Amino acid sequence: MAQNKSRDLITAHMDPGTQEAIKITDAAGVETCFDRFVSQQPQCGFGQMGVCCRICAMGPCRIDPFGNGPKAGVCGADADNISARHLARQIAAGSSAHSDHGRDIAHTLYMASTDPNCDYKITDEDKCFRIAKEVGIDVEGKDVKEVGKELAELMMHQFGQIHGLADVFIRARAPKQRQEKWDNLGIVPRAIDREIVEIMHRTHIGVDSHYANILTQGMRCSLGDGWSGSMLATELSDIIFGTPSVTEAEMNLAALKEDHVNIAVHGHEPTLSSMVVIASKDPKVAEWCAEVGAKGVNIVGICCTTNEVLMRYGVAPAGNFLQQEFAMATGALDAYIVDVQCIFPSLGDLTKCYHTKVFTTSPKAKMIGGTHIEFAEDRAYQIALDLLKAAIDNYKNRKPEQISIPSHKEKIVAGFSVETIVKALDGVTNSVAHPRGTVKPLCDALTSGVLRGAVAMVGCNNPHIPLDRNHKMIVEGLLKEDIIVVQTGCAALTCAKYGFLTYEAKDRCSLGLKTVCELVGIPPVLHMGSCVDISRIISLVAACANYLGVDIDQLPIAASAPEWMSEKAVAIGTYAVSSGVFTHLGVAPQCLGAPNVTKLLTQDIEGLVGGKFYVESDPEKAVKTMVDVIEAKRKAIGI
Repeated sequence: MAQNKSRDLITAHMDPGTQEAIKITDAAGVETCFDRFVSQQPQCGFGQMGVCCRICAMGPCRIDPFGNGPKAGVCGADADNISARHLARQIAAGSSAHSDHGRDIAHTLYMASTDPNCDYKITDEDKCFRIAKEVGIDVEGKDVKEVGKELAELMMHQFGQIHGLADVFIRARAPKQRQEKWDNLGIVPRAIDREIVEIMHRTHIGVDSHYANILTQGMRCSLGDGWSGSMLATELSDIIFGTPSVTEAEMNLAALKEDHVNIAVHGHEPTLSSMVVIASKDPKVAEWCAEVGAKGVNIVGICCTTNEVLMRYGVAPAGNFLQQEFAMATGALDAYIVDVQCIFPSLGDLTKCYHTKVFTTSPKAKMIGGTHIEFAEDRAYQIALDLLKAAIDNYKNRKPEQISIPSHKEKIVAGFSVETIVKALDGVTNSVAHPRGTVKPLCDALTSGVLRGAVAMVGCNNPHIPLDRNHKMIVEGLLKEDIIVVQTGCAALTCAKYGFLTYEAKDRCSLGLKTVCELVGIPPVLHMGSCVDISRIISLVAACANYLGVDIDQLPIAASAPEWMSEKAVAIGTYAVSSGVFTHLGVAPQCLGAPNVTKLLTQDIEGLVGGKFYVESDPEKAVKTMVDVIEAKRKAIGI
């Protein structure tokens, strides 16, 4: 396959395992996302600037951001109107993805609580009672299934309630000052689905034409995602599958094993992937493997599904978002079992080149080239066995000449739920005065200056950025400034490839952070779960703010999405900013051609909610700015 400078630049910062893999695909003449990205150049400048519109059939219309061409679309929408509508629709789509995930989890909890034949059960009973009490459910004298049923019904009610607000977690967790801001702005979500639908209505041709009004609704919708849909997805997943605790594994494409049946679970929802892991322990599975000459089943993960099964079952991650094609290109992957979100359609095309079978399992996500075996919670175990049997049967179809598994792997320490972090902090003091089970030790480290602050790093990979460069350089820079990093999703998997999520990484930190890592027994970069588990981060941040008696925007913290790419990331960034967090983006959102929208998001919004967006593709500049922001917040509250 022909090389060019553009693709060489994109791939220059790849980890050694992916460097091996791309040589394999090049030699085989197999096209990957990096090749397709180059073939798309130059990409549409109007689209990148957010000034093209195809909402109605009078268009498509485009605005010249330099003032030499049309200043409005056929209907009269200007650049700010067009850009705001586009961003709001991204927020709606992103919120729908994570919140629909939460709906499915709530439904599974309901089944586990009411259906005696359900293959799922309530695993963390203590958390079931605790969360129920937190959101106002009377648990006195009730058994765990009765409480689970009431909790599931309350959570499902958050999606489509007719009256009131979808605010059970907001009232239970958000600082009072933050609640007052949201109440005064009128952006507390009324129901998760309602806010998504209202965005779609407002952005229809001829409805809302004021960019600020459109984006205010975007903020309300995003809060319905972050403080409701995503948060309930996280908490209920813990109740069903178990609250994560510290686990260690080895990761990267080398997690695949040549003498085993290799199965990759890919997507986002733990219902499918967890049951596949559980079913893989069935004695029948070992018998099936022996029949085809394999030593056993080796389950690995890709993308956020791997975070779900890593932190609960120790399943090794084979890679992050932009590595998904390379897993198949090893020739050793016998099955891809996928559900929803971030799954390349190209996987179906690659089945023409490799023996791997792609099994789609959700009615929401089918694929040309895939085999559909629909997953259902009421037959979960048997369906998981069926998928395992199909994967094992495919082992005999391998092409030995295609098998080439990269050798490079790294250790990863994962599973830092809020509960795990608080438990670890409890272990550093035996003081009678210390209220155990609180964030006091973390707050003490922040206020004393041992830690200067914290940064939440989230998001995906994006070929607009040389692969992994921004993640790697920003983490390196922050650790040298005594700033602890918490991560979810593909950001965590990316940084794990470079050894940041290990205990040994403390030696790459400055003295304060290194001391904290040694005392508490943690890595300097904490894996907190999948992308939906960003709700763990905002819950932890809110707990710190409540303990210190301040609002979230006063804390010495920031957020960073160095290589984001999805609509979910737009929703996440919006609820982070709306929650009062200074939020760095390494890839520019598609709005820079709309001056008023850009000014609102990067300047004016701070006066409303205390957070704002900061766009910077240079990782060194991004680190300096985040450090300056954190230092300014420390001084403002006198620490």
